[in-house]
Amino acid sequence: MFAVVRTGGKQYKVAKDDVLSIEKVAGEVGAELKLGEVLVVGGETIKTGAPLVEGASVTAEILRQGKGEKVIAFKKRRRQNTHRKRGHRQCFTEIKITAISA
Repeated sequence: MFAVVRTGGKQYKVAKDDVLSIEKVAGEVGAELKLGEVLVVGGETIKTGAPLVEGASVTAEILRQGKGEKVIAFKKRRRQNTHRKRGHRQCFTEIKITAISA
């Protein structure tokens, strides 16, 4: 059984026991997280929503909260002796899918 969920502006195809990294959501490590925006539920038959499948949800466990690798944004104007260097680390939440309910 699989499901397509939407969280953090992105869509993920998930199955039971999958581990994935999503945009940061509030919660402690070990807490249960419920993803309610389910777009598709598949298995024997496929249920699609318009846009969401009613009554469907995906339950996950939060494994860790963290920050990704640093991304450098460097801008330079040639022959102007001007440059700007900024770094950014995106926050993420790592989750493990525990159940899919249709």
